[in-house]
Amino acid sequence: MKNDFAGKVVLVTGSSGALGIDVGQAFLKTGASLILTYFSDSSLPLLQKICGTSKNLFLLRGDFKKEEDVKTLISEVVKRFGRIDVLANVIGGYIAGKPVTEIEENEWDEMMQLNLKTAFLLSKHVVVQMLKQSSGKIIHVAARPGLKGTGFDAAYVASKSGVIRLVESLSEEVKSKGINVNCILPSIIDTQENRIAMPGADYAKWVKPIDIAKVILFLASDDARPITGASIPVYGLA
Repeated sequence: MKNDFAGKVVLVTGSSGALGIDVGQAFLKTGASLILTYFSDSSLPLLQKICGTSKNLFLLRGDFKKEEDVKTLISEVVKRFGRIDVLANVIGGYIAGKPVTEIEENEWDEMMQLNLKTAFLLSKHVVVQMLKQSSGKIIHVAARPGLKGTGFDAAYVASKSGVIRLVESLSEEVKSKGINVNCILPSIIDTQENRIAMPGADYAKWVKPIDIAKVILFLASDDARPITGASIPVYGLA
């Protein structure tokens, strides 16, 4: 695989998180014109420090649980670059640890909005532009638990399962138009936050963010043209 995205316009959403930072840096090394998004202004100094001041890098803020913010994002990207070749959507969150009978309504809603609604809204508006181009790659981050609930994680599992079904359905709608839509299914990601939450775990079995980033780059590349509607396992040794 040749990781050369020179001349390509790549949008990475959720790029201030542990995985998003690695995905953004991986694309930055490929020569892409890169747009990274963030939710909170407090994330901006970290992104600027990590990603530097490349002339090919642009940072945009938004709350992509809101359709108007998504519309504004896509409009700004198209206005600046005229196209969107890749969407790598890394937005997501995790709430679990309770039985269904104890999940609060706001916790359920947060998982649906953060994990599923953002994927829906970004797909909806990015695809409009990609249809005009007759080309594009969309990669969402679902999760291994989206394949099967194991208890005490219903809201998270339902939201990530929804991402998988969204990818499958959207792929059927646009695969004949030159647009590939896929998702990846990480297991536990080796982040500092997860290490703190599970201090007794065997971290060597967890998948590293940089390795997930490499899979996303592959799915965004021309080499992945035959792959669409897929849910790619990225489990590490877990």
